Amino acid sequence: MIQNQQSIVFSQYMGIYDLVVPKDNLLRKINDLVDFSFIYDELKDNYCHNNGRNAIDPIRLYKYLLLKTIYDLSDVDIVDRSIYDMSFKYFLNMAPEEPVIEPSSLTKFRKLRLKVVNLLDMLINKTVEIAIEQEIFKSKSIIVDATHTKARYNQMSPKEILMDGSKKLRKAIYQIDESMKIKFPDKNTADVLEDEIDYCQKLIDVIEKEENLIQYPKVQGQLNLLKETVTDDIGHLQSSEDKDAKVGHKTADSSFFGYKTHIAMSEERIITATTVTTGEKNDGKQLETLIEKSIKAGMKVETVIGDAAYSEKGNIEYTKENEIELVAKLNPSVMQGFRKKKMNLSSIKMLECMFVKMGIWQ
Repeated sequence: MIQNQQSIVFSQYMGIYDLVVPKDNLLRKINDLVDFSFIYDELKDNYCHNNGRNAIDPIRLYKYLLLKTIYDLSDVDIVDRSIYDMSFKYFLNMAPEEPVIEPSSLTKFRKLRLKVVNLLDMLINKTVEIAIEQEIFKSKSIIVDATHTKARYNQMSPKEILMDGSKKLRKAIYQIDESMKIKFPDKNTADVLEDEIDYCQKLIDVIEKEENLIQYPKVQGQLNLLKETVTDDIGHLQSSEDKDAKVGHKTADSSFFGYKTHIAMSEERIITATTVTTGEKNDGKQLETLIEKSIKAGMKVETVIGDAAYSEKGNIEYTKENEIELVAKLNPSVMQGFRKKKMNLSSIKMLECMFVKMGIWQ
């Protein structure tokens, strides 16, 4: 049983956490609020239960990915920081003197254990569950809207992504020692991915020999991120051009390339459901899914608030059948007669980058 992988921590130094990790520390608050044992249920089918060595506790690996997302660090840097950062060790349920994992374990966890898990829905459902337990919900209404999510590669080729990473690394170094320019390899001018990979690797090799430079955190961070792109993500970059992303329209004369994230949230501004579609999809077609996901997560839905895109005929019939009040300006495609006062909705921004960095949207 993977539940047995997390052993009880016995250490004479555990009292250190009470001295150095404040009560209002973000990571302490998250630990106190969330029971992460749900990870076991979600990942149990992705582990072998009767063969092989004991696995690293999946809760610890999952928490590492949360830390990686919150602090925007590479695998190497997030593990390195967990050696000395007591708030990290506390969050990871480690004894102060306990050794850390190998960074490669995070790569394997993302690729092998989270591959078939619908992590986005799982996280939202858990958030709603916590909100219900804490009696945060006071209303039975959800607000629906869609935000434009650019494709992960934003119409950039894999070569351009590597160029951007190497540019940021060089910039960090020039701020410290501009004379390093003469030591760097010549920039790649060919429009060939393999040549750009070769250039980045040569750049990395030169910088790693400069022991004084790589001691600077801003250099080390950019260096590790570029190395991670070259070694961990290059296989994905070579095979992915985000072929599922399509052109959508914000207005009649403006467009974007990517996806739409359709969101339902409570009046307390807690997201209760999301769906992700290609950019050209109609917002209104996602209403039924958003309502059903919100209800499945535990939200009681009596009223739905949205703009005119959600008041098409099918949605009016669906909400009426399910005794849900739909508050939205009537869609122009529907005959007049059921007009509601339009709600002035503020723009909803989804923090999709945290999930992107956790490897959900590849």
